[in-house]
Formats: sequence, C-alpha cells, structure tokens
Amino acid sequence: MTRIGILMNGVTGRMGTNQHLYRSLAAIIKQGGVKVSDGEAIMPEVLLVGRNEAKLKKVAEGAGLPAGTLKISTDLAAALKDPAYSIYFDAQTTDRRVEAVSQAIAAGKHIYCEKPTAVHTADALRLWHEAKTAGVKNGVVQDKLWLPGIMKLKQLIANGFFGEILSVRGEFGYWVFEGDTIPAQRPSWNYRKEDGGGMIIDMLCHWRYLVDNVFGAIKAVSCLGATHIKKRWDENGKEYACTADDAAYSTFELENGVICHFNSSWTVRVRRDDLLTLQVDGTHGSAVAGLRDCVSQQYNNTPRPVWNPDIDNPIDFLGTWAKVPSQQIYDNAFKIQWELFLKHVVKGDPFRWTLLEAAKGVQLADLGIQSWRERRWLDVPPLA
Repeated sequence: MTRIGILMNGVTGRMGTNQHLYRSLAAIIKQGGVKVSDGEAIMPEVLLVGRNEAKLKKVAEGAGLPAGTLKISTDLAAALKDPAYSIYFDAQTTDRRVEAVSQAIAAGKHIYCEKPTAVHTADALRLWHEAKTAGVKNGVVQDKLWLPGIMKLKQLIANGFFGEILSVRGEFGYWVFEGDTIPAQRPSWNYRKEDGGGMIIDMLCHWRYLVDNVFGAIKAVSCLGATHIKKRWDENGKEYACTADDAAYSTFELENGVICHFNSSWTVRVRRDDLLTLQVDGTHGSAVAGLRDCVSQQYNNTPRPVWNPDIDNPIDFLGTWAKVPSQQIYDNAFKIQWELFLKHVVKGDPFRWTLLEAAKGVQLADLGIQSWRERRWLDVPPLA
C-alpha cells in the first residue's frame, strides 16, 4: 500500500464537499485505495484546510469515515510546510486560487485544482510556468469529459456514427432563485464580478476543454454576455447588486470547420432532457447527450417533415430517437479523474489535463469577455 498525503483547501463549499471529498477521496478510501495492480494500491491521507474550524469538523464528520481518518487545520502556511502531504488541492473561490496555488508550488507540492485557475490568462499561464520550473506535477479538474452521456457521445464519434460532424449545439443551465423568497442554489459570490463570479469565466473554461477534447480545437469565438437579474439576496438574507454576467451566448468556430453554439444561463427554465444537453448533427446521423444518457438518430431513421402550420404536426419527433445503451459501468466523473491524477503522481502514468490546459480555458473566457465588450469575433491563438 502506497500512502500519499493530500491537502484539500476550500472543501467546505458545495463542490469541494460533495464531489471532491465525499464522492471522490472518501469513496477511494472506502474502496481500499486506487488499485494499481494485484496487491498494490494508492491510499490517500487527507488534511482538510480552511478558515472555519467548525465547518471543517462538520464536513469531516459527514464523510462517513472512522473518526480521525480526516484531519483538519486552519493554518495553511503550516500545512504547506508539512512533508507528509505532497499534493495540494484547491477548490476555493476563484479570486483566492492564484495566490494559494503559487504558495503551494513554492512549497514543492504537486498541484491539482478546480477551474478556472485564475480570472485572467496571464495569471493562469504564470501558474503553469511556476509549476513547470519547480518540477511539480500538476493537473486541473475537467470532470465533464468523464460524464456517462459525454463518454457515450465520444464512443459514437470513435465509431464513425456521425459521418462528417457539421455542428454542435449546447444548452446549459437552470433557474437559480434570487434568494429572497426561495433559497438560491448557488453561492452569492457567483454573481459578483469583484469576487471572481460570472457565467463567462465559469462556463467557457468548461466549454474549452469539452470542445477541444471531443470535437476539435477552437479557432475563433464570438460571445455575448448578459446580467439578466440585477439584484439577489446573499446567504445572510442581505440584498446585493449583481455585477457579474449570469448568462452567456457563445459561438465557436473550430479548426476542422465544425460550428459550436453554447447557451449558458442561470436564468433559464429547463425544458429539455437534462441540465446540460449537447446536440451533434452530422451527415450520417445525429445524437443528443445529457449528463448520463444519450439518444441518437441515424440518417435512414430521420423523418421527412414538410412545413405546414395549418395542421397538427403528424410526426412524433421525440419518438424517432433511439437510446444509446450503457455498455460499461460509469463511476463518478470527479473520482475517475482523481484516480488518474494519483496514478500520475505515484506511478508516473500520463496525465494531459495540466495547468496549461487550464490556462486555455481562462484564455477562452478572457476572449469571450473581450468579444462581448467589443461586439466582434476574435481568433483564439495558441498559448505558449
């Protein structure tokens, strides 16, 4: 059994608690570690770091592990000096990430962190260069690549189902309540630009790695942002002005000619199969993927509609799609990537989702904001 110490900073937030601690590292501990080979496994030893000791204790107790398995600390500087912990993980708010990750790199820790890694491309690139210079291994969370629906979609692409892919249409989001009469589902900092919030900086980082890894490299971007809801109420019931964009309407031109359009909104009511759906249209067939499911329609099964608004449409369009079967067991997407990163650190296995890939996501968000401000298309140059 190879034991490896992990500092987890920012795990009292929703994503840090649920996806990274409970459903990833705690689940890995419960299963006996990450299996490397017969008789060999990697076992995480976790130290939770944060500013609020009471919250840290509550999170640790909720993990369902024996008492004392998860240690806690409110002293980040001391934790970074502890040689027992060789990996630093960051799930803080975006505006705190650059400084903390930079400190961890200087302390010689391997880095694994949430996206976006920074608010601006220059800072994201600086973290990559610092990690490279220090010789520490590094990675960024790109969880959507391991969602069951996306994996089924990738399998269709690998099997040549679509023929030539023509276009991709992404619909993402849901209605986030303002917080006055019904509690909001997302933290208030998401809607304050000064605290690192904003739909463009949040979601265009996701769309960058998703599009790059599934459909092709992004060549150019056009983006329109909006702040549709002007005021909300925070966790203490206090009204505040929304200074960040809560919706983004983006179009990406890919190097291979595919056109991708993504609507991202916290102010939309869902009338689709899932909170995220991707429709891919090709010359031989089409598919729609959600978080877990995927449906497809072949060329020969495509209905032939005729425009006639004077009669009820005789075609059951939803009924003409076939569900793509699950041909494997799908684990939690965050847990899968955690296991890959732990194998990378301990065994040297390949891991290509680095801080440089994270900087590409920040770059696309930066260009999206610039496109919105200047009301024009912008090329997406290679990052050096």
